[in-house]
Parts: sequence; C-alpha cells; structure tokens
Amino acid sequence: MSQKKLPENFLRFTKTHPEIYAAFEELGRRLHESGPLSERERRLVKLGIAVGLGTEGGVHSAVRFATAGGCSREDLAHVVRLAITTIGWPSALAAMSWVDDLAGEEE
Repeated sequence: MSQKKLPENFLRFTKTHPEIYAAFEELGRRLHESGPLSERERRLVKLGIAVGLGTEGGVHSAVRFATAGGCSREDLAHVVRLAITTIGWPSALAAMSWVDDLAGEEE
C-alpha cells in the first residue's frame, strides 16, 4: 500500500509509537485469519463498517485495502449502495464521495 496517501498524523503516530502500531497490526492479522471469510469478503465488510460509522478516514483506509486486495470500484460502490436503506441518502452519498476520492468516479 502506498504511504504517500496515508494521513500525516497516522504516519507520525506509527513512528512515535512503533510498538503500539505493531501490536495493532498483529491484532488485525489474527482477526482476519480467525474466520471463514475470504480476503475479498473481509475487505468489503470492513468498508461497510466504515461506511456505517460515517468516518471518512475509515472509508479511505478500507478503500485502500480493498483495492489492493483486488476489489473493483464497482464492488466498493455496491457496498455503499447497500447502505442507503440503513444510513440514508446523505450519509451514503458522503461515503460514495470518500470512495471516489481514492477509487475514481463512475464513468
């Protein structure tokens, strides 16, 4: 994953507290390996969680990981569309704009 798109405050934290970040990474690895979902499914679920929470940084992170894992822009857009009936139009459209920040707009 490209570090040039990561937030400065995140990069600063990982340099200042590498032991905390290493523990966080290990927890994430173990959680991902602990169940039956495929890598693709896990990445799309993580995007759905970030969309539901309404966190721009979380959506950006999930998009980075999902696209690095082979998910298409249409996969990502489908996750956001599924959220419309749960989180409402304004929140879903905001989330779509965050997906578009990194995955580009529909043609």
